Amino acid sequence: AKTAEGGYRMGNPDAPIKLVEYGSMTCPHCADVSAKSAVPLRDEFVASGRVSFEFRNFVRDAIDVTVSLLARCGSPESFFPLTEQAFANQAAMMEKAQQAGEAAYTAAMSQPDNKRNIALAELMGLTDYFAARGIAKDQANVCLANVAEAQGMAKRTQEQSEQFDIQGTPTFLVNGQSIGSMDWEELRPKLQNMGAR
Repeated sequence: AKTAEGGYRMGNPDAPIKLVEYGSMTCPHCADVSAKSAVPLRDEFVASGRVSFEFRNFVRDAIDVTVSLLARCGSPESFFPLTEQAFANQAAMMEKAQQAGEAAYTAAMSQPDNKRNIALAELMGLTDYFAARGIAKDQANVCLANVAEAQGMAKRTQEQSEQFDIQGTPTFLVNGQSIGSMDWEELRPKLQNMGAR
């Protein structure tokens, strides 16, 4: 379900342990946490009803905004699978951006607001990547042209960064309190000590 704070939550909204991650789609550390945590979080902790997990996009740059818009383009149910797959594709996506070269990147960035994310998605092969995962190209382009959604993510990133003193990604909150940035090996025992199972 989409949340009032602009994130997406899976699991019992009344779970005693409410875990929130602020993650960036261009952050390698976030991709590593996603690869290690997605299955145990969903299949153990969330499935037990003891933990709810909310992911809030923390956008750091234009590429981040582009990937986040695509991950949010389908139904609420598709958000987590698309986000996990986008993280899995992160290295390949960044490699494509580098291979395209500075001139192509600058040309994409100089597009008007409603065309910039479409140009970046094409440059990095993201339109095709998400099309293979159920987000048709026309649908993707509508989402990528949604300037209000992009600006909303940037505004929430700014406001919530100040509210929770977010210094880097991923940053985790438990029951509304920041527990800082850490990897899954550190987070898992913390959750278990709180009663997650």
